[in-house]
This record gives sequence, C-alpha cells and structure tokens, in this order.
Amino acid sequence: MVKMYSNLPWKEFLFIVFCLITLIQLSYYGIFFRLLAFFKPADKEQSQQHPVSVIICARDEAAKLVTHLTGVLVQTYPSTHEVIVVNHNSQDDTRYLLDEFKKTFKGLHIVNLEQEAIGIPGKKYPLSIGIKEAKYEIVLLTDADCVPASEFWIHKMQDGYRKGIEVVLGYSPLHKRPGLLNKIIRFDCFHTGLQYLSYALAGLPYMGVGRNLSYKKEVFFRNKGFSSINHVPGGDDDLFVNRVANKKNTAVMIDPQTFTLSEPKKTFGDWMRQKTRHYSTARFYKPLHKFLLGGYALTHFLFYPLFFCSLFYDWRAALIVFGIRLITQGFIYYKSMQQLDEEDLFPWWWLLDIWMFFYYFIFASALWKKPRTTWN
Repeated sequence: MVKMYSNLPWKEFLFIVFCLITLIQLSYYGIFFRLLAFFKPADKEQSQQHPVSVIICARDEAAKLVTHLTGVLVQTYPSTHEVIVVNHNSQDDTRYLLDEFKKTFKGLHIVNLEQEAIGIPGKKYPLSIGIKEAKYEIVLLTDADCVPASEFWIHKMQDGYRKGIEVVLGYSPLHKRPGLLNKIIRFDCFHTGLQYLSYALAGLPYMGVGRNLSYKKEVFFRNKGFSSINHVPGGDDDLFVNRVANKKNTAVMIDPQTFTLSEPKKTFGDWMRQKTRHYSTARFYKPLHKFLLGGYALTHFLFYPLFFCSLFYDWRAALIVFGIRLITQGFIYYKSMQQLDEEDLFPWWWLLDIWMFFYYFIFASALWKKPRTTWN
C-alpha cells in the first residue's frame, strides 16, 4: 500500500486527498447541517405554561443591567415566573441599581454574594446559588449583557418542554452593526450555532450557550451541579450540557422570538480573548464530540490549500469538485441563515468561509492554552 502511494505523482495524490476532504465536508452538510436548514418544529399536542425561574449572574455589570434588564422584567408570560439576579461581589453600582429595579418590579429576586468560592473559578458558584434559590423547576439562563428579542422569550422557550425533555437549547445572535468586524464576529456566532443546534437535532447535543439556555433543576442536582467541572474556569454552559444532554432529553428552540441579543466585541483583540476563553473548554468534551468537531474543523482548514494545489493537477476537475461543495454549502447556509435570522450575512458567506482558514490557524492554540480563571 505504501509503495503504491509512493508511485503516485504528488499533484495527483493531493488531488485525491482534496476529493476525500471535500467528500467528508459534504458528509457533514448532508448528515448534520441540513437538519437545522430544514428544521420544522413538531406541532404541540397541547399548550403548557410552566412556572419559570429566570437566572442572571452579574459582576460589575451596572452599565449593562440598566439597559438590558428591563427587557427580561417586562416579559409577557401569563404563568408564574420570577427573575433572579445574582450580584456576585460587584464593586460598582450594581447593588443600588438592582434595589431601584426592585421598587418597580416585584418579581425581581436579588441575591447578593460578597465572597468568592475558593477553588471554583468562573461563574459556576454564583450560578449554582441562583439555581438553589430558584422557586421553580424550570430555570432559564441568560447574561447581564443580553436582552430578549421579543416579549415572548420566556413563553416560547418554556414551550420546548415536552414529555421527557430536561434541556432546551436556544440561540443568541449578536446585534447587527456596520463594519467588517461585526460581520466576522456574527458569522462566527452563526457558524457555532449551526453546529451545536444541528448536532442536537441529530441526537448528539454537545453544548449550549449560557446567553440562552434552559434546563430543569432536577437534572442539575441529579448530576451534582457543576462538581465535575468546578476546576475549569468556564464550562458552566457548554461543559454542563456536554455532560447531561442526550438525544432523548434535549430540545432546540429556533423561533426568532426565543432569541436573546447581545453586543459583539468592538475590537479584534477583545474578540480573540473571548474566543480563546470559550475554546479552552473544548478539550473536556466527550471523545465522540471532539472527534466529530475536530474532523469538521480539520477538513474545513485543509479544503482551500488543497483546492489551490489541485488546480495545478487538473484545474477543470478541481473546479468541478470545488463547485459541488460551493453549491451545497451555499444552499445549506442560506436556509440556515433564514432559520437563525442572519440572512444579511449570506452575500458575504463565501468570503467569510475563506476567512475560516485563517480563523482555525489563529485559534488553534486555544485548545491547549491555559485559560483565564475569571469570568468577567
């Protein structure tokens, strides 16, 4: 076998590898990503309105709470619900601001923490306290810098709880702003959503985002909270979901009324630091998830260099293979962007896809780099 391949001209060998890489890429689009592109929620047999506890952890977030918290507090939801804000040792005016909100919104429950949890980095400690304080079985999580896209966010998210469902994954896009950086960051958000929502629909949920995530208290306490990941600075959302979610107990909600919106980073450096922190938890995913995600990222990274090399072997054949992948990818992206209300990115998708080669190169080190120990 080795001798046979050693006799192949290098150009022909690289073209064969290019074809194999393209086939693997097409497999991801055909097996996984099409599920989100063509997703249609099942009709509910009956409408339910569960009591819900919304939990927000805040640390020195007064400036964000003053503009975003009202969107959570004025939700239209006829059933019982509460909003818990865990003020984790803030040194700004968060405490006083929350007291002012409390005067107007009686459903606001404030938890003031004035100490750190030794040996538990990140926001897992304040989030655990918030879950323990919650009155109701269903908890709905978001961040202080997020605002619901509609007044029916709570109503629509809790609608995902059918029989046997314990985890509901939502989507959290970023605000649309002018400029190329905004498109790059928002495309990354879309690309991440395309993956974790598609995998969940395929019965392989591997992560959720804390900006829009719901689960039952029972599944939290049954798995001893965050005890298995307390040593990891992040992971209160993705690693927890990676451990407790499965094909039977997980649902996704992609109605635009279930979205929560947050501000994207304003500089490339700030965004890089944020992404590095997020990627640092990927090493703790289950082996199957790491294999599938790694296979997709590797083939995505290799696609364009191999295409360029294949042009020197047979440019017509290379363009045909490239075109098949281009059409397939463009169609899936278009349908998925419609689902996630990101259609304005579609004219740029081909350029942003080329950018992904550099993206993987830049952030590869985050997979082994030691993460920061703070969550804010």
